[in-house]
Amino acid sequence: MRVGDDPNTVLPLSPELEMLRSYWALNHAVERTSKRMSARLGVTAEQRMVLRVIGRAPGIGPGALAQLLHLDASTVSATLRQLTARRLVTRRKHAPDARRVELHLAAKGRTLDAVDEQTMEGVIAKLLAATPQAEVDAVRGFLARLADALDGIDAAPDVSER
Repeated sequence: MRVGDDPNTVLPLSPELEMLRSYWALNHAVERTSKRMSARLGVTAEQRMVLRVIGRAPGIGPGALAQLLHLDASTVSATLRQLTARRLVTRRKHAPDARRVELHLAAKGRTLDAVDEQTMEGVIAKLLAATPQAEVDAVRGFLARLADALDGIDAAPDVSER
């Protein structure tokens, strides 16, 4: 990694720090894209993902949605409250079991459930089309293993408890 104005100054980073640099660059790009989407479409990348999934699975429940998106139920609940308040999503009681809630796109929500190259998934679709499937599978596999490993940290005993 080059540091500062001198092109000859190189800061050697370990492979794991280089990977973190790549992750943070991606995270920063995701945040910037989400802000642009919010300004242009009125929804963030996360809100749009929720809309797109509900559009593909009408009647999905909040719990199943959270599980599918790998999000906490409280995060999904907050997002659904925002989308419902803006009349993008409707919540209906499940006919056979009134304790269950079904999620559906409202008319306004359906207008946002369309392919758009200027969104996160539009850019990803374009990259996926230009990337060999083996490479896509390798990246997906690595990201899944990384997520599992990071989730495993919570299960490890706290150093201060030793």
